Amino acid sequence: MAIGAQTDALDGRASRPLHRRWYFWLLLVGVIAYVVAFFMHWDSRGVLWVKEQLKSPAERSASIWLPDYRVDIDAKLLPGMEKDEASDLSYNPVTKTLFSVMGKNAFLVELTLKGDVLRKIPLVGWSNPEGVAVLENGLMAIVDERQHLMTIVTVTADTRTLNIADFPKYDLGPSKDQNKAFEGVAWDPRRQQMLFGEERPPALFTWKSDGSAAFKGDKQKVKTNALDMRNLSALSIDPRTGHMLVMSADSHLLLELDDKGEQVSFIALLGGFNGLSKTIPRAEGVAMDEAGTLYMVSEPNLFYSFRKQ
Repeated sequence: MAIGAQTDALDGRASRPLHRRWYFWLLLVGVIAYVVAFFMHWDSRGVLWVKEQLKSPAERSASIWLPDYRVDIDAKLLPGMEKDEASDLSYNPVTKTLFSVMGKNAFLVELTLKGDVLRKIPLVGWSNPEGVAVLENGLMAIVDERQHLMTIVTVTADTRTLNIADFPKYDLGPSKDQNKAFEGVAWDPRRQQMLFGEERPPALFTWKSDGSAAFKGDKQKVKTNALDMRNLSALSIDPRTGHMLVMSADSHLLLELDDKGEQVSFIALLGGFNGLSKTIPRAEGVAMDEAGTLYMVSEPNLFYSFRKQ
């Protein structure tokens, strides 16, 4: 065999392992990309994004329309709460303030709409408060995920501490995953009902009430296929449209659902989107006021607000 032919044969044999290595790495990257896309539900987000583009101006104006929101306060620190883990957020239309619960060290905190701390109220007897909702006439609902319990408390301007033994309590029942139970809660004044969110697998429930400590019948599961998210970390109700806001910390997602539980719009809580300088590390609370301003809290102690452009 000629020397040139021998050299070509050797080069061919040497190049095959190199090609195999490239194929292996390309396959590995493809598998990783698929797994990430699957768990982050990027395929579902893509479908919803396409649906958003088909919405008419009238449909957009009749909804919250999250794509139009831009961050106004970005990752403001809540001082002195680095080890407390902000777990939920609710807007009080009477006081024009926000209330959040801290899950690790149990207390209720009142905030201004700029994220300044007004007061901290210790929660005696709660083990893991993860949800808070402002009702009517000074009442609030606090959900303890570990105890599967909702407590209706009264909070006034003079309240300095709350003891769970002093207020009516409601058993929320078992969850499919006892360690990932009811985490989101919101009061829906238009439909006179409480809205509950189960963390994992994500699920929604309603319970009829009159805005007081009286509840009718049993809670009912909401039939919806719209919860394309890894977990459910918080809920809120838009007081203008009645639409639901559903947050997922694991999916870095805020989703708008209409009164039928259908997807309307969404935003990704990732750095570079909607004006965010960095990804919201773990979004655990969302609230909206009557002007349409969005407020969020993230573990451990970060505050955000978004305004519609």
